[in-house]
Amino acid sequence: MTETLLPVYREGPLLRLLDQRLLPANEVWLTLDKTSEVAIAIREMAVRGAPSIGVAAAYGAAFAMRSGSTTSPAERFETARNVLAATRPTAVNLFAALGRVERRFRESAEKPPEEIERVLIAEADAIAEEALDSSRRLGRHGAELLAADSTVLTHCNAGALATGGYGSALGIIRAAVESGKIVRVLAPETRPFLQGSRLTAWELARDGIPVEVITDGMSGHYLSRGDVAAVVVGADRIAANGDTANKIGTYTHAVLAKENGVPFYVAAPTSTIDLACPDGTRIPIEERSPAEVLSFAGHPTAPAGVGARHPAFDVTPARYISAIVTEEGICRPPYETSLAEAVLAAERRRAG
Repeated sequence: MTETLLPVYREGPLLRLLDQRLLPANEVWLTLDKTSEVAIAIREMAVRGAPSIGVAAAYGAAFAMRSGSTTSPAERFETARNVLAATRPTAVNLFAALGRVERRFRESAEKPPEEIERVLIAEADAIAEEALDSSRRLGRHGAELLAADSTVLTHCNAGALATGGYGSALGIIRAAVESGKIVRVLAPETRPFLQGSRLTAWELARDGIPVEVITDGMSGHYLSRGDVAAVVVGADRIAANGDTANKIGTYTHAVLAKENGVPFYVAAPTSTIDLACPDGTRIPIEERSPAEVLSFAGHPTAPAGVGARHPAFDVTPARYISAIVTEEGICRPPYETSLAEAVLAAERRRAG
C-alpha cells in the first residue's frame, strides 16, 4: 500500500485540491483561496465524491471572510453559503458540512472577520479529519463482508479521491487487502466522466490491488457467470429508509446483483445519511449538461442536433441493498432503525 492520498487538504491559508478531471494522465494540484474558486471546482467536478465535496465546501465557506470588506461578515457568509449550496444538489455531505460551519459562524459572528475565519477554518479542519477517520473505521467494518479470495465489482469512484482519503467502497477493499485477503476488482468505466476507469483504476493500480476495467453494460455478464462475489458501491445520499442515491448506473448493478444472488453493499459515512429525507423519491437528482453525454474527450459522439439526457445519479431502493456499512458498523434492515442508531452513535462519539 502507498501512503494515504488526501485529495483535499489545507496548506496554511490555502486549499490544495487534486484536479480529478485530469487523472490519470496528469496529477495537477489546484491552489485555492477564494469561495468562488472552491464553488467552481465543485460544480465543474475538479473535486467530486460526497465527503470530499463536503470538505472542500467547508473551507470554501470559511474563505468568505476574506472578501467583500464593505459588507458585513453575516452578508459575506450567507452569500458564500448560497453559492456553495447551489453547486451539487444531490450530495448531502455538502449541506451537512455547510450546516456545521454555519453553526460555528453564528457562535462567533460578533468577532472580527479574521477571528471568525480562524474559527471556521478550525471547523473545516475537523470535518476533514473526521472524513479520513470515518473512512478507515468504515473500511475495517466492511472488510468482514468480503471473502478471503474474491472478486468485487464496484461503480464510479468511492475511494480516497471521493472521501477525503482512504475511501468508502474502496476503503472496504483496501482494509480487506491489508488484513491479508486476496481481492480483485472489476471497475465499470462509469460513463460519461469515466470515474471508474480513470479514477478507481488509477487508485487501485497505485496501491497494487488487481483491477480490470469493464464497460458499464458488461456487469450483468460477469454477475450471471458467478464471477463476482460482491458488489460494493458508495453513496451521495442515503434516505432514512435506506434508499440510496449514487452515480447513475448503480441501480442497474443492484438489480442485476439481486437477480443473480450476489450481495450488494453500500459504503458511506454517517454524514451521508439524511434522516430528514424519508425515502428515495425525495432525493433531488442533479441533471447535468447533455453536452457531457453527447461528446467524449472533446469529440462529438452523436449526430448534430440530437438531444440527450444526463441525470448524474439514480436511486437504488433499499430492498436491493444487503447491508449499508458506516464508520459505526454494519447496518441491516430495517434501515429506519439501524441507520438512525448509526447516526446517533456518531453524534455521541463526536460529542466525546
